[in-house]
Amino acid sequence: MDAHSYLRDDVRFLNSVLLETIREQEGEQVYELVEKIRQLSRESRSASEESFVSLQSYLQKLPVEQMIPVARAFTYILSLANIAEQHHRVRRRRFYLRNPKSTPQRASLEATFTELLQSGISPEHLYEAVCKQEIELVLTAHPTEAVRRTLLLKYVEIAKILHKRDREDLTIREKNKLTEDLKRILTSIWGTDEIRTQKPTPSEEAYSGLLIFEQSLWESVPDYIRHLDETLKKFTGKGLGPHAAPFRFGSWMGGDRDGNPNVTPEITRRVCYISQWMATGLYIAELEKLKFELSMIRCNEDLRSKVREAHEPYREYLRIIIEKMQVTRNRLETLLAGKVAQRVEYYRESGVFYNDLHIIYSSLKECGYGNIAEGRLLDLLRRASVFGLSLVQLDIRQESSRHAAAMDAITTHLGIGSYLEWSEDQKIEFLVNELQSKRPLIPENLPTSPEVRDVIETFKALSGIRTEALGAYVISMAKKASDVLVVELLQKATGRQPHLRVVPLFETVEDLRNAGSILEQLFSIDWYRKHIGDRQEIMIGYSDSAKDAGRFSAAWELYQAQENLVRIARESNIKLNLFHGRGGTVGRGGGPTYLAIFSQPPGAVNGVLRVTEQGEMIQAKFGMPGIAFRSLEIYTTAVLQATLRPPASPEHNWRKLMQTMADLSREQYETLVKHTKDFVAYFRQATPESELSYLNIGSRPAKRKQGGGLESLRAIPWIFAWTQTRVLLPTWLGFGSAVIPMLESEHREEILQMYRDWPFFRSTVDLIEMVLVKTDAQIAARYDAVLVDADKKFIGQEIRAKLEKSTQALLMVTGQHDLLALNEALRRSIDIRTPYLDPIHLLQVELLRRLREDDTDDRFRRALLVTINGIAAGMRNTG
Repeated sequence: MDAHSYLRDDVRFLNSVLLETIREQEGEQVYELVEKIRQLSRESRSASEESFVSLQSYLQKLPVEQMIPVARAFTYILSLANIAEQHHRVRRRRFYLRNPKSTPQRASLEATFTELLQSGISPEHLYEAVCKQEIELVLTAHPTEAVRRTLLLKYVEIAKILHKRDREDLTIREKNKLTEDLKRILTSIWGTDEIRTQKPTPSEEAYSGLLIFEQSLWESVPDYIRHLDETLKKFTGKGLGPHAAPFRFGSWMGGDRDGNPNVTPEITRRVCYISQWMATGLYIAELEKLKFELSMIRCNEDLRSKVREAHEPYREYLRIIIEKMQVTRNRLETLLAGKVAQRVEYYRESGVFYNDLHIIYSSLKECGYGNIAEGRLLDLLRRASVFGLSLVQLDIRQESSRHAAAMDAITTHLGIGSYLEWSEDQKIEFLVNELQSKRPLIPENLPTSPEVRDVIETFKALSGIRTEALGAYVISMAKKASDVLVVELLQKATGRQPHLRVVPLFETVEDLRNAGSILEQLFSIDWYRKHIGDRQEIMIGYSDSAKDAGRFSAAWELYQAQENLVRIARESNIKLNLFHGRGGTVGRGGGPTYLAIFSQPPGAVNGVLRVTEQGEMIQAKFGMPGIAFRSLEIYTTAVLQATLRPPASPEHNWRKLMQTMADLSREQYETLVKHTKDFVAYFRQATPESELSYLNIGSRPAKRKQGGGLESLRAIPWIFAWTQTRVLLPTWLGFGSAVIPMLESEHREEILQMYRDWPFFRSTVDLIEMVLVKTDAQIAARYDAVLVDADKKFIGQEIRAKLEKSTQALLMVTGQHDLLALNEALRRSIDIRTPYLDPIHLLQVELLRRLREDDTDDRFRRALLVTINGIAAGMRNTG
């Protein structure tokens, strides 16, 4: 039985039980309708154009009462296929681990360590690089997770059933029981409303996001660190200590107020309490298990001094620790209830908790219980190192203009002029003087607007939150040095000690180009240079730059900006930490971790990586323990490779060619997107962009400002809408127009060599290929035919012509006859989905038509939302 037959068997099993469930819940008529459409859809792709037209015609005539169960059926078929594929990834890894003679899995620790040592890296150098590695994954709640949390947890249960079915010693009775268990879950799913009835609050969003720790990371992180420790010992002879924390976790949920007025100072404070409360619950459960395990009576003098004459010293000391942790939890519950907490002895810092555990660890090691110390207790010590007392450190994010407005209110009230009207030099002089001054800055009676009050109250709230619970203060739309200094001054003025590190976020193409000069200006300021010590963090945004210029051109702008920042930091003898604001989709900087990391210039990684994990990608990468384990491994090995074997700087000619192509690509992108008459109107007719607001999938508004054109739209719905119609325009537009002229010139061989030998260019092209294979001109044309006014249809025709041109260009660069010819797994995954995606697309087109004719009928709206979820499931991402 080949490896892929297991996956096919899982898909057949899941589909058969789902269809049987539909038959029982909806009746024979709906069951037969779904089966008929399934058959028509298969024929429509394998037969003639007439078959596709027949499918269109059939679906077009369905009454809305039948559209809803059909759309739901195909949505769940696609969701189940996703579960089966994720489980198959775990199964493949287990296959490699069960067969010691098999070649280690690509990007595994074993394969990477072997490769690095064979390339000449010494065991000592490898060990040191692993120990110094700092990877922080920052979870964000961008509105891209279309699936309800209720359903996600049921999907996890289905994955567990698939795992149990893999056992070869199952009896017939056990197999039947698993089928019945699956049927119960699918019946529950079918009876659940998959559409959120209201938007989540930021607190609900944060709580939901943090459940990923209970769901998988609490188990998979210490399990993975144990594997890393064992593999290091095997290859270098040295292991990791109990304090090892190769990963840390951050969050924007409840801290990101950029464009989200729902995130208030009180919400931020509350979310910090929630994360600490969840952490204490997880620790107490683990401590209770440990208390049961450690019944030994022999201990060292240090532990004995803590427990006096207790007969079971370990249990007694754990009782004390549990009691203190419970007091900590009770205190948080009091604060969450809006009451004043009493002065009690509780865990204020994770270091104190870690030290308490380490006392037990040391005693066990000294008293001959080393093997017990290296079990559950070691895992708990590592959890304390990685998760601290709050699971995540919360970043705060706000837009630069909001800070400037707050400072303007202060300077105006003090009678020293309008901050907003000052030159940049005047602002910097004022800010630096105030940072060095001891006088208070903000008067008690400062008259403020609601917006200014919110900014100042946020800083005051931060001064009362534990430092360990907070991460960075990120400034979106940072454009000048004063944007950084004003945040430092507002922290000083409100008593935030120590200051949170201030991280400017450069997002647009123009800001990326100016980032280097801003950094140089900051480094030239004595106060700032002394304040930051030897480390500077900069965030670069992938979403807005891609929306601004197209993905291909933006990728080159990002590459050059990073090169420049790395050079400036090196010349100033400062360690630069780059924070990557990547989305889930390629159009927003996402894609496979390995490719994404290898697209960085030399020196940009250097053992440190901070990156956002957004929306549905959190579930995709960390939703199951086995998948989370593999995701952590891939991050480790990719960062190691990029650090120890960084790519060489590109040749001068390659840079010139890349610049020429980037300019051509941006010109083509802007010509269509920004300068074509009625483009925005076409976009809103041809896609469900306007209807996305019906989806209650995030606390944050879809637009920065109400009304307006393309510039007011956030990058997420911009990508989401194009994904729904299978155009995915922002990722590939401009690529063909840029590359084909070069391939048809004397530069052809150089372009082909760039693809072979330059990791940045290769990964950029490969990511575009992964998107092109998901596009479908036939489906896109159907949206245009039904939904777009006659005088705007030419735009869609032009887009599809450019899509064909970009596909042709990609095949010329890669030397393939078909897209993904070398990636059978992804090609097969997409082919499996097509017969289930087509009906949902065709239903969506018809529902958009009906809803736009009569927006009072809630049945159309509900059915449309089901199709949006279905396409998101089939495409494996949203925005």
